[in-house]
Amino acid sequence: MSNQMSNAPMMPAGSNSFFQTWVPALTKPNEQTYAEIAGSPNAKATTAYLWVFLSTIVTSLITLIVQGATLRERLAASGIGAERLGNGFGAVLITLLCGAPIIAVIGTIFFAITVAIVQWIAKMFGGKGTNDQLAYAFAAIGVPYSLLSSVFILLSAIPFVGFCFRLILGLAGLYILVLQIMAIKGVNQFGWGPAIGSLFIPGLVVGLLCCCALAILFAALGPAIGNIFSTINQSINP
Repeated sequence: MSNQMSNAPMMPAGSNSFFQTWVPALTKPNEQTYAEIAGSPNAKATTAYLWVFLSTIVTSLITLIVQGATLRERLAASGIGAERLGNGFGAVLITLLCGAPIIAVIGTIFFAITVAIVQWIAKMFGGKGTNDQLAYAFAAIGVPYSLLSSVFILLSAIPFVGFCFRLILGLAGLYILVLQIMAIKGVNQFGWGPAIGSLFIPGLVVGLLCCCALAILFAALGPAIGNIFSTINQSINP
């Protein structure tokens, strides 16, 4: 009886700020942490969606700044004058800035669908959690990582040392993957096998569907592609 009480999620007495939720989500990697986060009175999908939406806007704008600066340098190196570069760049920049909220909406919808599928599979494995709890736990992990990664995107633009920051970002991505498995395990209160399966089965299904779609596409376009290569070969070797 006492062992069951020790394994039960701790219900916080009050509401925590987003910072008090994000820090342990990243720095205390164990399923008990995510069981406690899931037991928070703030554990709602709407809160998670808001976090994802706002963080996606921020990361989109930072990525835009880095890519815009890189594009400007490449266009200037291609011999496009400053006047021509400035005339069209402002319009493109405004268009992309207006597109950031659209990207955020798409990212939030994708996040919501992913969480719903993962939790649906977790339920099939006997999981005890809810979609609200898993969405909240996933957002507590993914949103601060997204914001930190945007900083590393800025640093990765630095010549010569940018590769190091990209490597750190890749390793951090693997760490986040492990945290997500722990979150599924802690929220649904089951073993490692179901937690891993809940996370990776959707990806495998989507991957198989994409492979089948590509195979069908290549089969349909095979004769046309063969004719193109045949024409190119004849033009090279008349």
